[in-house]
Amino acid sequence: MHYGSRVLERLAPGAEQFAYRLLEIGPLTPHFGAVVGGVDLTAPITGELAAELRQALLEWKVIFFRGQRGFTSAHQLALSGVWGPPEANPFFARTGTPGVSRLAKDAKAAGNKNIWHSDHSFMANPSLGAVLRAVEVPDAGGDTMWADMAAAYDNLPADLKERIEGLTAVHDWEASWGALMNDEQKAAFRETWPQVEHPVVVRHPRSGRRTLYVNEPFTRRIKGLSDAENRELLDILVLQARIPEFQVRFHWEPDSVAVWDNIATQHYAVNDYFPRRRVMERIAIAGVPLS
Repeated sequence: MHYGSRVLERLAPGAEQFAYRLLEIGPLTPHFGAVVGGVDLTAPITGELAAELRQALLEWKVIFFRGQRGFTSAHQLALSGVWGPPEANPFFARTGTPGVSRLAKDAKAAGNKNIWHSDHSFMANPSLGAVLRAVEVPDAGGDTMWADMAAAYDNLPADLKERIEGLTAVHDWEASWGALMNDEQKAAFRETWPQVEHPVVVRHPRSGRRTLYVNEPFTRRIKGLSDAENRELLDILVLQARIPEFQVRFHWEPDSVAVWDNIATQHYAVNDYFPRRRVMERIAIAGVPLS
């Protein structure tokens, strides 16, 4: 267990501070997560604004917007398009708008979102990010937390970094989403969604920064290790997301929007609001192979 100070860097090594002209950046922590002001997301997104939004997400890893009245699914698609085309999650219910998934539940509904995870790591090309908008929020509870997995890597002991260098992990959906299926349903999904492999430490596709890329529900094992070695090492690695210094927490209000980098972060939907209801709409941004 680590005690004392931690290395918490906002920027990748060698990156320079960016001077924003259109966005007002309100950091939630000095290194991770920011509320962005000075922008109306219901208005057309110009090329200059898109460039600043991309830079803000690269720098802060998760960015938040409040008071976006009139923000619709169409606006959400336009915003997600700043980073890339939408990507469907095969396990989510669809809405009337292609690419948009609706997440509606109370705190006792079945689901697996109240666990630290990275979206779509069970895919060969995991999503680059996501845009989430609040449709209906409880008057208390229902926050979402994010963890900075670049900071998680940076703060690993040197011997552990050496131990995991070059290792590859197997990711799979069956232990999580498959728990809600019968054998026939799982067999049908398996034809389309086989197990995939990703490096334990990835190079972020846009910043090049080293990032720890294992998560509790989808990372099943590390190749080349015994069962005992796997359990011991994965227990250490997945617990890094739970360290408070690596985290930011956002309290949802009506008309709030969040955009996060899905490779650089994990997130956790806090399940504390029963019997209130929470309804969100999410768009995942199509990914690329990780290396």
